[in-house]
Order: sequence, then structure tokens, then C-alpha cells
Amino acid sequence: MSVAQTATPRAATQWARGLFNGQSQVFFQQNILTGALIIAAFVVADWRMAILAVLGAIGGMAGGRAMRFSLHNVGTGMQSFCGTLVGAAVYAALGGSSWWPYVLAFVGGIATGPVTWLVNALFTKTGLARFELPYTTAPFVIVATIIVVATRPLAQASAASALPTEPAPAFFVSLLTNVSQVVLVDNVFSGALILLGLFIANWKVGTTAVLGSVVGSAVAIVLGESWSEIANGLAGYSGVLTAIALAVTFVKSSVASWLYMVPWVAVTAVVTLLMHRAGVETYTWPYILTTWAALIVAYSLKVLTRS
Repeated sequence: MSVAQTATPRAATQWARGLFNGQSQVFFQQNILTGALIIAAFVVADWRMAILAVLGAIGGMAGGRAMRFSLHNVGTGMQSFCGTLVGAAVYAALGGSSWWPYVLAFVGGIATGPVTWLVNALFTKTGLARFELPYTTAPFVIVATIIVVATRPLAQASAASALPTEPAPAFFVSLLTNVSQVVLVDNVFSGALILLGLFIANWKVGTTAVLGSVVGSAVAIVLGESWSEIANGLAGYSGVLTAIALAVTFVKSSVASWLYMVPWVAVTAVVTLLMHRAGVETYTWPYILTTWAALIVAYSLKVLTRS
């Protein structure tokens, strides 16, 4: 068998792995089963959203390869998670009843490739390199914001939520919708599927996701966020990412990292509320900004070890 013949199946395998790992990498995991459960969570919300997320992921891998990210890197999902979120954002803004959102999801996914390269270069080739900051979901929010602003006249109104707005039910529902809203879904069953996937990946990841969700919703209540926003997960989803990022991902898991995570989840909730009240596109900016700040501070704390 020639080198070309063996290279093609290997490439196809890496792309297939990248498609599923890209879903799980939204939550910093590299786990195919977790990725499959996240795709299932999209399907539960709307099968068209699942297609758009997959198209965005494929576009992301294509964009990553165009920017010379390695095939191995593609297989880990590091070039498809931002594309996945772009596809989900296209659905959230424009729906899936026309043909052109599908093209836009794919093209938007491709665009995350060069944006990923630029953000990565900023953090690895400048004075910021010493802080070891991850590019995380920044390429997604940059591309998605451009898409949403450019297509705002065509935006579709969101369907009315059927989730409860009474205090106690809204709080408990939010513990799952905070998880699902990370991928722009406000569905309790989708949240349960994703959370199951996170526990399958690692019990610490699942546990920190729950803690981040609880703290995020609690702080949102104290800050006076509406019960509708809380129930739909819009007030606490970034806190889920912040919790996983700081407790077990970018900082080596320890008692200190778990304690360090808690106040930063609260800060994330405050940033979320401020962005909502400012009327700007939020996406995962509260998580991104808070986590970058927390990692810069962590650089000077000897009790914490970067991973």
C-alpha cells in the first residue's frame, strides 16, 4: 500500500475524531462519547441545529488545516469546537428553515481557522506568552458577533420559553439549562445529556460544572437578574465554563484550584449581568474575560500550578 493510500484513511479518521472531539472540547474535553452526547443534545433541541453545529465543526477543521494546524491537532477537536459554536449561534440568530444559514455556518466555521491562528499568535508570540493564556472560545465569539451584526435585519425572533419563572423551579431548572446554554440551547434534557457526557469524561469535570452552575445562578439571584433569564440559563452558563477552566483544566486540580474557582465564577456572573444590561452580544465573553484575568493573577500565586 502506498503512502498516499495509507495517509487518506488516517486523515479521514482524524477528521471523524475531530468532529466528535470538537463537541466535547467546548467543555475542554477530548472524549468521543461526550461529543456524541452533545450532538444528541443538539438534536433534542432541534435536529436542524445539530446539522448547523456539525457543518460549523467541519468548516472549523477545514479552516484549521488551511492555517497549517496539524492533522493531529484537528483530531483532538481543537479546530472544530469554535466552529461548532458558530453553527449553533447561526441557528440561534437565524433559524434553520432556509438554505443559506447552512452555508453561513460552514463559512463561519472556516473563518474560525485564521481567527484562531491570530489569537493564538497574540498569546504565544508576544509578551503575553508568559501567562500561557488559551485562545479558548475567543475565535467563536469574534466570528459569531460579526455574523450576527451583519445579518441582524434577517434575524428571527426566538420562540417563547416554556420554562418556569417561579423562583424555586426556575433555580433548579437553571442548574441544567446553565449547562445546555453553553452551546446556545435552553433545554433541560439537553443539559442533562451534556452533563452526563461531562461526568463520563471525568467526574471532576462534571462536579465542577454543577458547582459552577449553582454558584452562577445563586449570584445572579443576588444581583437581581430576572427569573426568566435564570431559568433559561442565560445568567449562569459562562460560570459553568469558568468553573471547569479554573478548577480542573488550565490550573492543576487541587483544593486550592477549586477554592480559587468560586469567586471567579461569581465575577463571571457579574460580567454577564453587566453585558446583558449594556445590550451587547454576550456569548461566552464573560467566561473568556474572567478566565484570562484569573489566569494572569494565578501566574503570581505559588499555591496554584498551571496545567
